[in-house]
Amino acid sequence: MAPDEAARGRLHSPRYTPISEHGLIGDLRTAALVSTDGTIDWYCCPRFDAPSVFASILDADKGGSFALAADVPARTRQFYFPDTNVLITRFFAADGVAEIQDFMPVAEESREEDRHRMIRRVICVRGTLPFRAAVAPRFGYGAERHTVRQEGGQAVFHTPALTLALTSTVPIECDGTDVQAHFKLLEGESAVFALDVVDGDVRPRACPDAEAQAQFEATVRFWRHWLAQSRYRGRWREMVHRSALVLKLLTYAPTGGIVAAPTTSLPERIGGERNWDYRYVWVRDAAFCLYAMLRLGFTSEAEAFIRFLFERAEVLHCSGPVDPSGPSGSIGPDGPLQIMYGIDGRTELPEYDLPHFEGYLGSAPVRVGNAATGQLQLDIYGALIDSVYLYDKWGRPISSGDWDELGAVVDWLCDHWDQPDEGVWETRAGRRNFVYSRLMCWVAVERAIRMANRRGLPADLPRWRQARDAIYRQIMTRGWSADRGAFVQGLDDDVLDASLLMMPMAKFIAPTDPKWLSTLDALGTELVTDSLVHRYDPAASPDGLRGDEGTFSICSFWYVEALARAGRLEEARLAFEKMLTYANHLGLFAEEIGLTGEQLGNFPQAFTHLSLISAAFNLDRALG
Repeated sequence: MAPDEAARGRLHSPRYTPISEHGLIGDLRTAALVSTDGTIDWYCCPRFDAPSVFASILDADKGGSFALAADVPARTRQFYFPDTNVLITRFFAADGVAEIQDFMPVAEESREEDRHRMIRRVICVRGTLPFRAAVAPRFGYGAERHTVRQEGGQAVFHTPALTLALTSTVPIECDGTDVQAHFKLLEGESAVFALDVVDGDVRPRACPDAEAQAQFEATVRFWRHWLAQSRYRGRWREMVHRSALVLKLLTYAPTGGIVAAPTTSLPERIGGERNWDYRYVWVRDAAFCLYAMLRLGFTSEAEAFIRFLFERAEVLHCSGPVDPSGPSGSIGPDGPLQIMYGIDGRTELPEYDLPHFEGYLGSAPVRVGNAATGQLQLDIYGALIDSVYLYDKWGRPISSGDWDELGAVVDWLCDHWDQPDEGVWETRAGRRNFVYSRLMCWVAVERAIRMANRRGLPADLPRWRQARDAIYRQIMTRGWSADRGAFVQGLDDDVLDASLLMMPMAKFIAPTDPKWLSTLDALGTELVTDSLVHRYDPAASPDGLRGDEGTFSICSFWYVEALARAGRLEEARLAFEKMLTYANHLGLFAEEIGLTGEQLGNFPQAFTHLSLISAAFNLDRALG
């Protein structure tokens, strides 16, 4: 059997629930994936980037899970309680209907911030139904042994690094290092399981049905109150609001950082090595998220993230004041920012493998950390400064101190834009002169000039304009291929790249400029199939990794927006509606779409959902 045929065969393995067959719950500190059969098969606590407790999605045998399901054959359906991140999984059996309400209470400042709690409430709504529960934690990515002790209606799982307490309103029993329960519910009856992190002053606490109901109602109120701030009233309100709720779920409240995804190592190609840890804050991804949030009216999230970014800038961590004698102060040669940070702002994210995990459907290696932290990606400065520009315009004017720091960043960029880097796609084949990196450097300088002019802020405008114009001319001469009739991936080459769909969105070129329309046609012919867009052709542009990959959903939504801006509204609307059919049953998207429509890569992906919001907003406006 050929490798691709073998990979497609593994898509239907009974040991692994498809990536798309999951919903996400969370408490703005961590998150969990709940499969359509009622199993929690991914959960890290107490933070997004903590070692996993349940990770059966990465190893069905060693990862650990929290199974909760009808103990008889049953069909299942899953949906979100309207306008919330409370997940409902319903079971339809011969003798009854029941549902599981899965949620994590969001700890506000006035409540128990350190109590990380997951509540699973089972309710029989018709007839009668037997249930089974199996709680099998595997701490430290399945590598740390734990003990369990039972005390009445609770079980305490303990390791030196983490202790969890499971409380239940139905009898539970220990089975080695795991806990099981078997129970039957009649119509109107319920059972509650609560899993708490036990740490410091936070002790195990029972969760009777009345408390579970109260916390359910409080959690519903929290999400609905938050979503009510949205200003979007367009055609695709349900999908846009679900995407906004996803982005909020991926926010780490203590710092305002937004993770790229809540998972690690879900493969971009089944059986391949393109498996990465996305539980960190990418400057690029989070800056684009800020744009989406501002579009919808969520200014407090934008403000928190702006603060996160400015606190990361190296100029804030200098041993002394910025040296005014140099054009970019005391910023080092690698720039003022890394491409990503830990959710707490830490800079070290060492990458290593977990060889004892087989990976989703045998897709190894399973990785923790991300070596791309050390890459140079100049495009992040365009994303950063564009988001600051929009925040200054639509949110709150930035302070004089923030402007000084931003000016130092722009001064540094004026000195360093004309150099190779690893690029937006984080290739591992060495640095190159990527056109997209140049494009976003242009955006950074251009937006800074706009801010200075609009607010009369001090800046070396002649120098900034000179750099801006030099970047523009380089792209127009060396980033354009007359042979291909298109803008291309790298200077002086002829490879197409979907990242250049950002050119008209970044206002670098008019969306109806002949050169751009020619580029759009070339991209559509070579990289697009049924609305789905490949980033580039790895055969034509080796990226240092083996194998191919699926289509990138963010590029597909960029394509929709590019078509809309070019006035090709019928094509844009059809492409957008087609893309929506690739969402899962809850409206969630992973990073990529495979050959037969399967979701691939880490899930759900912030980048995909923010591009959906942007495409919906701009297409809706263009349609009038």
